[in-house]
Amino acid sequence: MISVLVIASFALAACGSPATEAPVEAPAATEVPATEAAMTEAPAMEDVAIRWRTRPDNQEEIDVYSQISTDLDGELDGITLTYEPGGSEGANYQDQLKAEIAAGTAPDVFWIPGTDVADFATRGLILNAADLAAATPDFSVDDFYAGPMFHLTYNPETGAAGADSGAVWGIPRDVSTFALYLNMDLINEAGAPDPRELAANGEWTWDAFLDVAQKTRALGSDIYGYGASAWWGPYGVWLNASGGGFFTEDRSACALNTPESLAGLDFQRSLYQDYDVATPYGEDPEPTFRAGKVAMFQNGRWATPGVRTVDFEWDVVQLPDGPSGTAGNWLFWGAYVINANTEHPEEAWALAQALTTAQTQGKIAALGANIPSRVSQEALDSFLTFTPPANNQAFLNGIAADANPTAEGPLWAGSWPEFDKVMGPAIQGVLTGATTVDDFGTTICDEANKVFTQ
Repeated sequence: MISVLVIASFALAACGSPATEAPVEAPAATEVPATEAAMTEAPAMEDVAIRWRTRPDNQEEIDVYSQISTDLDGELDGITLTYEPGGSEGANYQDQLKAEIAAGTAPDVFWIPGTDVADFATRGLILNAADLAAATPDFSVDDFYAGPMFHLTYNPETGAAGADSGAVWGIPRDVSTFALYLNMDLINEAGAPDPRELAANGEWTWDAFLDVAQKTRALGSDIYGYGASAWWGPYGVWLNASGGGFFTEDRSACALNTPESLAGLDFQRSLYQDYDVATPYGEDPEPTFRAGKVAMFQNGRWATPGVRTVDFEWDVVQLPDGPSGTAGNWLFWGAYVINANTEHPEEAWALAQALTTAQTQGKIAALGANIPSRVSQEALDSFLTFTPPANNQAFLNGIAADANPTAEGPLWAGSWPEFDKVMGPAIQGVLTGATTVDDFGTTICDEANKVFTQ
């Protein structure tokens, strides 16, 4: 028994007890060097770089959008912005964009005129942002003017337009109309009537306009009564004001050869050829106006930042009424659209929204560049306070319903760029005296109608 007890005691000593077993120390942890630790941490998220572009009219307008870009760069989380001013007025701006999109070098977001929306959309150059818009609770097509939004929500596959069309091609940046920028020093020196008073009295007609232009032109060989740029907007108002226009009512065929259109073109021709009151057609009249050599300069609200730098007394007045009883003005608009090939559609959409908020539009309107595209009486009332010019109402008169402005718009049933390529040189021939109005009317629609879908 003693032997058994001794053996048992050895066995218990060999097995031991967890409660009484000496704790075993864990091996010391090996520290990771600081450089290696940094490599194992999650990398910081880098900002998404977004480039965007507009087509400014002058250096002052470039400064406006550069400042807006700087402001938004600080407000948009996770996005770094680069603003690129594009070319001047004319189709070369749109042509350059198309070339850059094809080459993969175009900006993520860019502004295009309302006339070109259909061309860019049907070519697959811009993104249909309908899904992005639907996922944005505070976006509504009803917040903007109906004319631009019809085209920006038009679905060429179904012919539908509106919030449920399945198409959102962009967001309108602004609306604008033409006015005449006045050099009141020249008008007063010539003893001509004040166009603002004539307009207030309902006496601002083509004849009254011609009277002011002739009297100011008589001040000297280097002084002009009127100046306008050489693109479809300025010459189109004379056709519209006489009761004509570019297209038939359904925008499916040319109407440049109607008696009304030809009458408007002939009156404009007379300003250059018969009365010699206008700056030479094809030359940019803005520098000449800002130099104090033009009495009445026809342009949109976008010219205001540049005109604010002149050192003579100036203001604006609405366009004169033509034979149709209206001034034939345009409802100009353009839109921020998204490059179809952008690598960052969500961020690009966020920028397009930020550029068209009431706050951003208010800043741009205050700086003089445009009229807000949002339908809001508050916005219009606020616009009137953004002076100079003193007579901001002239711009609003141009977009009023009773003024019956012709809304700028694309040709969904044809090609606007091709139509413009036919029309522009032909009208230039008339205004420079190389072609007669009769010859223009005989042939213009034969060529222009080729651009429509038959």
